[in-house]
Amino acid sequence: MPTSLADPPSTDAALAPPLKWAGGKRWQVPVLQPLWAPHRHRRLVEPFCGGLAVPLGLRPSRALLNDLNPHLINFYRWLQRGLQIAIPLANDRALYDTHRTRFNALLAAGDDDTAEAASLFYFLNRTGYNGLCRFNRRNQFNVPFGRYRSIPYVTDFAGYRDVLGAWRFTTEEFDAIALEPDDFVYADPPYDVEFRQYAPRGFSWTDQVRTAEFLAAHPGPVILANQATPRILDLYRGLGYDLQVLDAPRRISCNGNRTPAREVLATRHL
Repeated sequence: MPTSLADPPSTDAALAPPLKWAGGKRWQVPVLQPLWAPHRHRRLVEPFCGGLAVPLGLRPSRALLNDLNPHLINFYRWLQRGLQIAIPLANDRALYDTHRTRFNALLAAGDDDTAEAASLFYFLNRTGYNGLCRFNRRNQFNVPFGRYRSIPYVTDFAGYRDVLGAWRFTTEEFDAIALEPDDFVYADPPYDVEFRQYAPRGFSWTDQVRTAEFLAAHPGPVILANQATPRILDLYRGLGYDLQVLDAPRRISCNGNRTPAREVLATRHL
């Protein structure tokens, strides 16, 4: 059954990421908090904001949060307005097919920045298979129905309004972001693995190199997270990052694999 945030928690620290998102970094927040604490006066910039776990965990007063997925950013912009979901929500295959068809119709009509589109995106994310976000070549959302016994839907997102209200959300290429010299950058690009179709054109090794080089040139603090593949470790080490390798839980994957992944935190100017 849908639930509501009409009775808000006693502290906004209880707010959880509102979506299921591949590669979510909620587990990483306790590691990041002591690194962030001396820099809380800075603006937090996240070029690949994904499921929003890091900013919701660190709670910066100022943030620039970017992602190439426009539907994700539209959902967050509606959260800033205190989104109230009025469409039916149920873990039902027929309803899922109906809502997916309607969402794709909105995309085709150019109405993908509406509250309805944000509500449908939330439902599809929570109800679709493994929390995946995938589009075919005709820009149609094509993730199949999920396999959940029950889903704790939320209909009232008023509790997110004040927290997200002062943050800025954008959707552009990571190296088009106008960084300020004092910014604290946390970057979590798509893993350096075979499955990396998080954007229509994918995320290639060239993109991995561009990301690492772009952030290595930033004069402010940088944390760069990725899967600890040999070539990623060589790339980051060669650009002068300090490396820390961690065991990361794997809660969502394209093939259902839950084996812990080795992940690297590459830091500069901390």
